[in-house]
Amino acid sequence: MELNQQDMVNDSPLMKSFTFSAWLVAGFTPISRGSKLDYYINRPEGMKGYILHLTLRGEGRIRAGNRDIASRENDLFLFPPGVAHHYGRAEHHEHWDHLWIYFLPRPYWLDWLRWDQVINGIGVTSLQAPQASEQAQRLFLEVIQQNGRSGLLAEALAMNALERLIIDCFQRQPLSSHQTIEPRISTLCQYLNDHLSEDLTIEQLARLVFLSPSRVAHLFKREMKMTIFAWREQQRVIRASNLLQSTHLSIAQVAQAVGYDDALYFSRIFRQHVGVSPRDYKKRYELLPV
Repeated sequence: MELNQQDMVNDSPLMKSFTFSAWLVAGFTPISRGSKLDYYINRPEGMKGYILHLTLRGEGRIRAGNRDIASRENDLFLFPPGVAHHYGRAEHHEHWDHLWIYFLPRPYWLDWLRWDQVINGIGVTSLQAPQASEQAQRLFLEVIQQNGRSGLLAEALAMNALERLIIDCFQRQPLSSHQTIEPRISTLCQYLNDHLSEDLTIEQLARLVFLSPSRVAHLFKREMKMTIFAWREQQRVIRASNLLQSTHLSIAQVAQAVGYDDALYFSRIFRQHVGVSPRDYKKRYELLPV
């Protein structure tokens, strides 16, 4: 598959101002020896969301705990939240060109983000068949292109392409595709999503799945990599961003719809997650043609 490198560079957030506080950021990073992008990324605490990498040319070096992993052409890597990132161009190669997507997953994606081969928390998959590589590149490119646009449905289309990419990767995991998140935690996630505007206590949630509060808190953090209430806050902001894009509700009405009585407090939470205020976020979409 022929990918237009200049188009990918133009669509990449590296050419614009962007923040990893967004729900989805995607781009193409061409690295050559001595170029301005030729340095190691080092995030010892990882990120809030996931990062998916696909190498197109050359070789990268990824540090996983106490060992190094080569990222060669058609190699996919999945960094879950909180897993350290330490990677860059392999010293013995002139290039490391790769596609990447940072994202916060929809709740029902979580089962699909479990890969067979995991090295110190990092998922690894190699796409050796040409058709598998072409399919992944096509979906990466679709995410990058939609993410770089400002149309009314651009974010939804980018998320749709990302969902197809995640499913495509998951179908290449013969073992993990038969495993799921702990059923009681899946039940809680669905319940929380159905009752986002309610101030549920951990005791109420524990009774729902017949566990003690301490046990449900432990299980939820083990499965979801964050606390129950941090996860609920993340889902509330996702719901709020969708309402701000697609409805004429005021900021106060959106805040109430997702469980915040205090619009100022909601605005602070929204800014922490998204990087801009709800008002500025809403303005982006008010100016767009329907």
